[in-house]
Amino acid sequence: MTPSPTEQPPLSVEGLRFGWGQAPPALRDCRLEIPGPGLWMLVGSNGSGKSTLLRLIAGLLSPDAGRILCSCKPALVFQNPDHQLLLPSCGSDLQLALPEGLSSGERADRVAQALAQVGLAGLEQRPIHTLSGGQKQRLAIAGALASSATLLLLDEPTALLDPDSQAGVLDLIHRLCHRSSAPLTALWITHRLEELRRCDGAALMQAGRIGPWQSGESLLRNLAPLPAGSAER
Repeated sequence: MTPSPTEQPPLSVEGLRFGWGQAPPALRDCRLEIPGPGLWMLVGSNGSGKSTLLRLIAGLLSPDAGRILCSCKPALVFQNPDHQLLLPSCGSDLQLALPEGLSSGERADRVAQALAQVGLAGLEQRPIHTLSGGQKQRLAIAGALASSATLLLLDEPTALLDPDSQAGVLDLIHRLCHRSSAPLTALWITHRLEELRRCDGAALMQAGRIGPWQSGESLLRNLAPLPAGSAER
């Protein structure tokens, strides 16, 4: 997929460099362009710089060099939803993501719409601690939708989920990225190589650099199983 000459790519990363103190750089002349809406996946071993890249795109870190050009509004979805769900109920947590200036009715409508989009319709009053892991991850995604994000940055969003919930979250993101009206763009980090079969393009990240986009099936054929995901800078 390539954008038309008049369209700006959703995301372009040029010559990005970032390091943690005296440690070797996590990113070295990192370059990436997402050509259009869809589900795009990055794979790589721990320490390859994937999570650092997402935090730079989200604006949580500042690069040492290079630039990030983003025509979309980004939102980061963590591996562990408990790290970003802060308030007691589903509805109250989504209120945090809403822009200022909305009336109470508009806020209620936006919350209801976001919950419906992720399969949690009617759960505004549901205590978050009663949700399953998969439901919590869906709620975190709903928070991104409520904020009007159009670029979802997903840092191994299925790593802590059971197989059914893994499939459900992947199906949800795939659907949001391929809906007929206003499809989203998603950049998804994964260690689960079978997930590559559902993406629009995949790339391998090694030592702070990203290879070219290719089909998920093509990359899958050329990769040995990766180590299970864990905390990565």
